[in-house]
Amino acid sequence: MEFRHLGRSGLMVSEISYGNWITHGSQVEEDAAKECVKAALDEGITTFDTADVYAGTRAEEVLGRALKGVRRESLEIFTKVYWPTGPGPNDRGLSRKHITESIHGSLRRLQTDYVDLYQAHRFDHETPLEETLKTFDDLVRQGKVLYVGVSEWSAEQIAAALKIADEMGFDRLVSNQPQYSMLWRVIEAEVVPLCEKEGLGQIVWSPIAQGVLTGKYLPGQPPPAGSRATDPSGSNFISRMLTDDVLARVQELKPIASDLGLTMAQLAVAWVLQNPNVSSAIVGATKPEQVRDNVKASGVKLDAEVMKKIDDVLGPIVERDPAKTVSPPKRP
Repeated sequence: MEFRHLGRSGLMVSEISYGNWITHGSQVEEDAAKECVKAALDEGITTFDTADVYAGTRAEEVLGRALKGVRRESLEIFTKVYWPTGPGPNDRGLSRKHITESIHGSLRRLQTDYVDLYQAHRFDHETPLEETLKTFDDLVRQGKVLYVGVSEWSAEQIAAALKIADEMGFDRLVSNQPQYSMLWRVIEAEVVPLCEKEGLGQIVWSPIAQGVLTGKYLPGQPPPAGSRATDPSGSNFISRMLTDDVLARVQELKPIASDLGLTMAQLAVAWVLQNPNVSSAIVGATKPEQVRDNVKASGVKLDAEVMKKIDDVLGPIVERDPAKTVSPPKRP
């Protein structure tokens, strides 16, 4: 496993991290989830990403139990706040009240005194940005949070937060967590250039495009039984990519992966890691074998010719519109 700085901060993270969105506490039974976490640790992954909202807070509990007994200093534990975690109007968003209550709940579920990175899971249009950033800064000063970041914020929103932090003397953001893959490149036009300039690293989710880039979904055929596309909790994001045009072009990546001695999943993860602004690629798993397969992408270098071949194959099906990075106009 290779390690990278999280943005321009001093924190080192494993360039492949383990995430438990839609797996722990819902799709995957706890014993299986613990086996996946064990496999991640065995393969040298030290960075674990979760969120309070995943599986209705159960994902944090499962991760906390799975990591119990592991030396805390050898781990980087990331979580997030924004989406609803209860029925009330203050059980969501980025107000001082919800952030403060949410971090205490996350620390309790994760069985830790602090998280290494606390992330604003979306931009909150209903809370003054100063209020959110001051609350994050207070948590840093209290030692409950070591670094702060965001997820799925636009370049304009990130820039506004950095300006306020600099003016008010708050801790600056060190990271952004966007969706990023060969098929979804909406951060490349605006977010990545800003983050390179300002010292934020990307912790990217869905590098395998919810499994589409494994090549297991075939054009003109129904999704394989038991795949994410057939699971009610996991199919929302993947359905938009299950068109015959996308799936046919993905099949054309197979010889490229084969020539490199990589699986399709390894090629997909290696591809996002070629971007120097990417600090870590998050992989999820329902089986330990998937973790072991994905980590082999660490350290893989793809030359310019391979990168061009991938671009030529995927061509017009790649989504590049920066306007696709969007937060709800009102709290959900």
